[in-house]
Amino acid sequence: MLKGIPSFLKRPGDSIRQLLKSERQQQSEKHELRIVSRDEHPISRSGISESALKVLYRLKKANYDAFLVGGCVRDALLGLHPKDFDVATNATPEQVDRLFHNARIIGRRFRIVHVRYGREIIEVTTFRAPHDTGTAKSHASQTDQGLLVRDNVFGSIEEDAIRRDFTINALYYNIRDFSIHDYAGGINDIEQRLIRMIGDPETRYREDPVRMLRAIRFAAKLDFNIEAKTEAPIRASATLLRQIPAARLFEEVLKLFLSGQAVETFRLLREYNLFEQLFPYTEDALQETPDKESFIIKALHNTDKRIQQNKPVTPAFLFAALLWPVAQRAFGDLIRSGMPPVPAMQQAGQQTTAAQVDFTSIPKRFSQPMREIWEFQLRLERRQGKRAYQTAEHPRFRAAYDFLVLRSETGENVHELAQWWTDFQESDSHSRRNLVQHNELHDKQAPKKRRRRRRSNSKDSHPKSGNRNNPE
Repeated sequence: MLKGIPSFLKRPGDSIRQLLKSERQQQSEKHELRIVSRDEHPISRSGISESALKVLYRLKKANYDAFLVGGCVRDALLGLHPKDFDVATNATPEQVDRLFHNARIIGRRFRIVHVRYGREIIEVTTFRAPHDTGTAKSHASQTDQGLLVRDNVFGSIEEDAIRRDFTINALYYNIRDFSIHDYAGGINDIEQRLIRMIGDPETRYREDPVRMLRAIRFAAKLDFNIEAKTEAPIRASATLLRQIPAARLFEEVLKLFLSGQAVETFRLLREYNLFEQLFPYTEDALQETPDKESFIIKALHNTDKRIQQNKPVTPAFLFAALLWPVAQRAFGDLIRSGMPPVPAMQQAGQQTTAAQVDFTSIPKRFSQPMREIWEFQLRLERRQGKRAYQTAEHPRFRAAYDFLVLRSETGENVHELAQWWTDFQESDSHSRRNLVQHNELHDKQAPKKRRRRRRSNSKDSHPKSGNRNNPE
């Protein structure tokens, strides 16, 4: 139970001062504005980023309205520690930009201001109003399918609240008196642990299909349920994600799987037919060989564990795990066609990456090490002489070894190889020499496969071509 919430839920504040004019807003449920005073909620300035406070106070000093908004307010009410702090204001992007020398206006579809303090970025947005048919196309426009391609109609805080996606994100912390303004019943939904869309869910998903992914992410992260009306259109609307640029979906995938609840997120994405929109070839491989799912779940479980321990997680390893069933299937097909293992793995990696980038782009700084992790699986099999020592010192070794262990733990026939490398890392120099020598002895005793000599098609090797050493 959240501190203070039962008391202020019983005290509704003043009603919303302005009727919203758009058709969608007229159809949506109306909520009374609830203003929660400082002594009735648990949020303290000591838990707010110093950079965010600087932005809020400078806007206030310039006589603009300034609020913390969205996830940071929601998480603070839940007793979580917000990582990102977003600010909403009635100042336009140009006005905000003039106030801060460290500010930069970004975006075209949705213009916002980034105020940078070292590595921390405070995102400042101007209050938005819902678009309507009378809005100039230079400020807002949609495709024939309803997708918003431009959304820069500014309005009041009341309009901004109703325009947000979920009720639990329409909460505003006022820097003037430290109160919380709730315009959409978000506090009640936090109490009920519900993800509820503001407005008609089907229409809102058409406007921005990424909202479906956000619903899944919040449900997994907060352990909330998705409200029935909000949930109903998701499966049928899943294909709308194909309208979203692959670069944006890459960023959404990172948010989905690097929030500490990757296993539950994966389960929900598959349940609502969203995973196949992001990773269609992986979904095909899992349908064909369901046992491969255990590898992905184990990798995601380890990812969650590392995040909980504040250890770094690289997107290269995440994508290597999510796409491994695809690369493995391509590798098998190439081997059966007669291609040697090393070039087969290289080509399988290239094919897998090329196919995936149509759905979620993978920047080269991640796709290259991802393929190296796969290719290193073959390199780990070669442990003779100095090669074992050289392999262990390679910068990609640790990631490739962890990947090998995951394969071993989920049923692939590499247990002996994974154990050998585990022993090698844990041994002293003398024991390492013994391991390498034992492996070399084993290789000598093993029966060698006789390699078939390939027949050359050159004229020099043809029986009728005569002596190839003959200059004539």
